Amino acid sequence: MVATPHALATTARTWTAPEAVPLPQQKERVELIEQWHQRCSALGLTRVERPDFEPLMRTDLAVARERNQRLFTHAAPVMEMLFEQIVDTESMIVLADVSGTILHSVGDDRFLQRANKVALSPGVNWAEHSKGTNAIGTALFEEAPTVVHGGEHFIHANNFLTCSAAPIFDPRGNMLGVLDVTGDQRSYHRHTMGLVRMSARMIENQWLSDDYGNRLRLHFHTRAEFIGTLLEGIIVVGADGKILGANRSALDQLDMSSAALRMHSLVSLFGTTAPAIFDHFRAPLATPMTLCLANGRQFHVSARFNGPQRSMPGQAIVIDSHDHAPITDSPKPAGMLAGAAAHSADGTLFSSLHYLNTGDPQIGTLIQKVQRVINRDIPLLVLGETGTGKELLARAVHQDSNRARQPFVAVNCASIPESLIEAELFGYEDGAFTGARRKGAVGRIV
Repeated sequence: MVATPHALATTARTWTAPEAVPLPQQKERVELIEQWHQRCSALGLTRVERPDFEPLMRTDLAVARERNQRLFTHAAPVMEMLFEQIVDTESMIVLADVSGTILHSVGDDRFLQRANKVALSPGVNWAEHSKGTNAIGTALFEEAPTVVHGGEHFIHANNFLTCSAAPIFDPRGNMLGVLDVTGDQRSYHRHTMGLVRMSARMIENQWLSDDYGNRLRLHFHTRAEFIGTLLEGIIVVGADGKILGANRSALDQLDMSSAALRMHSLVSLFGTTAPAIFDHFRAPLATPMTLCLANGRQFHVSARFNGPQRSMPGQAIVIDSHDHAPITDSPKPAGMLAGAAAHSADGTLFSSLHYLNTGDPQIGTLIQKVQRVINRDIPLLVLGETGTGKELLARAVHQDSNRARQPFVAVNCASIPESLIEAELFGYEDGAFTGARRKGAVGRIV
C-alpha cells in the first residue's frame, strides 16, 4: 500500500514514531535482531540517542565525493532508474561509501524532508557505531544484503523507517559502498530488497567491464539462452589463463568466494586454456562452447574482448600484457540490469522471476501463474499501485521468455497527452496535425 499524507505524520520534536507494520518474526530473525542490538549496546549506544546533526563540512563532503567519484558515476544512473520504480511511495535511495558516509540521495521531496529530521542526508555517517542497527551500517558490517524494518532499528528515532540495503563489491571482492532504499515503514514492500540487490549487481557488473575492458571475459550459464541476460556469470581471464575477477552471479553459480576463485586458472576451473577459447571464437559462426567443472557440471560459455559489446565471430582479439592491473579509464555509466545470481548453493536453477520473489506468498503465487503462460502467446496485463514493480515484473517475464533476445520496449502512456497517444504509439504521416514532424514519424509500437 502507499501511505497517505495523514498516515505519514510523526511528532519530530519528541522523536516518537507511529507503530511499525510488523514483519513475520521467525525465531531466527528475532535472535538476529537481538544480536545486532547487543552489538550496538557494546558500542556504548542507547536506544534514545538523538539524531546526529553534525554532517561533514562542505569541503570534507566534497573530498569524500571526489574520493568515490567512480562509484558515484556508476551508481547515479542506476539510482535514477531505481527511483522510477519507487516514485510516489514516500521513499528515497541512498548511496554511502564503505565507511557509511552518505554521498548522494534521491527521493520524494516530502520524504526527504522527513529523512532530514533524523539526519538521513549526504555527509552524515550511518555506520553502526554512529546510528546503531540500520540497513546501511548493518549491511556494511555484515557484508550482506540487509533489511531493517520499523522497531528493528536500534535507535527509537528511526523506527518510522523501513530500509533495504545491499553492499557493492568490485570484481576482486573488495567492498566499495552500499546502496539503500529507505521509506516510511507503512509503505513496506517485500520486493524492495530484490530491486536493491539487482541494482547493486548492475553497478558491480559495470565496474567489472570498466576495470577489465581489454581483458578476456567469459559470460556463462547452464542454459545458452541466458547468456547476455540478468542471469549470466562473468569471469575475467588474464593472458596466462589466471582468473582475475568475477561478478557475483559467477560466484553464486560456481559456489565460490572471490578469493577462492582467483586462486584458479582456466585449466584448474574448466580444464581448458585461453588459446583454446580464442581459437573457438575465431571460427566463423562460432556458437557458445561447453565447459565443465571438475564435478561434471556443464556451462555454456561465450567470450568477449576489448569492449562492452559481445564480440562477433572473426573479431580481432586484443590481449594486454599487464593483465593483473585493472583499467583506469574514466568509467561509463551503467545502462542495463545484469548479473543476478542464477543458482542456489546446491545448484538449483533460478529464473529472472525468481529474483522478484523474496518470500511473500502472494508474490510467489503471482510468479507461478506467470510462469504457466510464458511462451504461450497470451497477453499479460499487470496491475498494481505506483512503485510496486510492474515494469520489473514485465522485464523479468521478457527475460524468461523466448523473446529475451529481442528488445524490451517500455512506454509510459500516462505521460503522453490523450490527444497524441494514437500518433505516439502508432505513428503518423506528414501534416497529420499541427506541429507534426515533416515526413511523419514511426510509432513506438508500429
